[in-house]
Order: sequence, then C-alpha cells, then structure tokens
Amino acid sequence: MRLIIATKNRNKLKEIKKILKGLNIKILCLADLKPDLKIKESGKTFFENALKKARCVSKMFNCDLIVGEDSGIEVKYLKNKPGVFSRRYAGNIATDYENNIKLLKQLKNVPKDKRKARFRCVTVLVKKGELIKTFEGKVEGYINNKLVGKKGFGYDSLFYLPSYKKTIAQLSLAQKNKISHRAKVFYKLKKFLANYIKNK
Repeated sequence: MRLIIATKNRNKLKEIKKILKGLNIKILCLADLKPDLKIKESGKTFFENALKKARCVSKMFNCDLIVGEDSGIEVKYLKNKPGVFSRRYAGNIATDYENNIKLLKQLKNVPKDKRKARFRCVTVLVKKGELIKTFEGKVEGYINNKLVGKKGFGYDSLFYLPSYKKTIAQLSLAQKNKISHRAKVFYKLKKFLANYIKNK
C-alpha cells in the first residue's frame, strides 16, 4: 500500500515521514513521482485547496491513498491574512524571507498584544477521488518583531510560542513535531491509518 502526499515540499515530507514512522505503508510525494505537476491553489479555504490537490493527484494514482494538505498563518490583526495566500503572500514566486519581511512590514509598530496569530492546517485523505476523512490542527502564538532562529521553514522564524519563549525556528524537529499544527493533524492521520491498514 502506498500513501502519496500531494506536495513537492521536501521539508514538509521530512516532518510528515517522521510522524508517520512505524506504519506499514510506503510514503511518497510529488517530488518523487510528478515533479513537474502544477496544481493551482484557487480555493478560498484551506479545505478547498487540500481537496483539490488530493483529487488532482488521485486521478493519476487511482489505486493509492492520497493526502492533500493546505496550511498557513492567520494573523488576527490582519483579519486572518495571509491565510490561504501564506506561501505567496509577497508574490507567486516569493521566497520565505520575502513573505516574512512583508508580514513584518504589515505589522510595523503594532504592539505585541495585537500580534496574535495561529498556524492552521487542514488535511484530507482521498482514494479514487473520494474523500475518506478530514483532519484539522492549529497552534496559537504571536508574530515576533524580528526573524529569530534558523530551523524550520515558512514563517517559523517569526512565530513566537509563549510556552517555549522561542520561535518555532528555534525548536528541534522533535520539539516541533510535538506541537505544530501539521504535527497535530498527522498524528490524527496516523491513528486513523493504523486502523485503516489493519482492516484492509
């Protein structure tokens, strides 16, 4: 049995594989199978984008289990922006650094108590184009006033966790995989898949 993650982001795949370790299933991603495939993320919600990705990949790999995932950062002061535009906040081919700098500029002179934010992740499991299950996860924090930490990716170096007194980019992968929005979702998925595989 194969599980295909509908992403070409190997950083995400690394995190996901670590969490799903121990399942009797082969885990692949688009970078392994269809590196040139482009899926336009035109949905208005994380769920719509996740489902679109999964169904698009399912058409090509009809017998495999497909995971579609969409995630991003929502800043309360900015009315939950960037949201679904998190990856392309500063433009369609923007780097993580450019996205972070734009967010910092948007929050210039905004006090800490108004910089509340959350990472959200919505993941769907699909087979033969049909939705099997939806999973959601989130983590709450604040947008730091500068980039801190060199681990992680995306907005990790800006996302401050009061309980750790660090940004996510200062945490080890093991620490991140205990608390992140994506980790919460994929631990739920792991539990579901363990039963799914056993019953097949």
